[in-house]
Amino acid sequence: MSEFDIPFKSDLVPQSLELGTTLKFSCHPGVSCFNECCKHADIILTPYDIIRLKDHLGITSTEFLKKYTVPYQVDGDGVPGVKFRTTNEGACLLVTDEGCSVYKNRPTACRYYPVGHMAMKAKDATTEETRYFMIQEDHCKGHLEDKEQTIQEFLNEQGVADFDNLNKEWLHLMLKKKSAGPTVGTPPESSLQLFFMASYDMDRFRRFVLSPAFKNSYDLPDSAYEVLAKEDIALMKFGTKLLKQVLFGEKTIPEKDKAWETRLETREDIWNMRKEVELARREKAEDDKYHDGEP
Repeated sequence: MSEFDIPFKSDLVPQSLELGTTLKFSCHPGVSCFNECCKHADIILTPYDIIRLKDHLGITSTEFLKKYTVPYQVDGDGVPGVKFRTTNEGACLLVTDEGCSVYKNRPTACRYYPVGHMAMKAKDATTEETRYFMIQEDHCKGHLEDKEQTIQEFLNEQGVADFDNLNKEWLHLMLKKKSAGPTVGTPPESSLQLFFMASYDMDRFRRFVLSPAFKNSYDLPDSAYEVLAKEDIALMKFGTKLLKQVLFGEKTIPEKDKAWETRLETREDIWNMRKEVELARREKAEDDKYHDGEP
């Protein structure tokens, strides 16, 4: 489960666990409930999850989002998130009778299960603290297996380290947005669209970053654009930096001198051009009306 969404609704506060806490759990084809959790999937996806999955499937991020995900709102301000699309019965589209068809590249949430985790930040704290807890669902028989290991050993076995490291900055961004609340204000629609593109749709975001309009606004060397044109991970990290600048005003990416003034002038020119086109269209419509009335 994600660091910013509790995976179940309950009046009970889950017991906070340490990385050294012993966990008794094992999931394998011999367990009677094998695949059962995948048949009732509610999986939130992170930016790195999507990169791994779309590469595994050999499709673009745009195609992956369209075929395998559904959007949802992370908060009351409309910040967009994506979840795995499921069948009408709630099953993950990528599960088979033999198990997960993308197991080597399965999402972060699947790797953590049945360990839940949340990043929490005290009001006056400068850093957040990760809390762990157990998810115990009635259908899961993995808790009855004999295998014992610490939570840290379990996470190492599941290969979560790379996912956590590459998701970290984006999750910090999400936590900051949630913690800031009304002090940041509701992002404009254009910022929410940028958030979705920079977080989830690397192919569309790459076209945006490599466009002349973007290059005219931001002061980056050609070598940086060459990397962003080829490497999804670098582009994902760049997207998080850009979102910090757009959402919180952090100076993470240098802008060219008078870039803001240039953008305003460009927008004004476009607006004036649109007005002229509209006036010309109306004048032509009036002329056509009178011409149509001639004998």
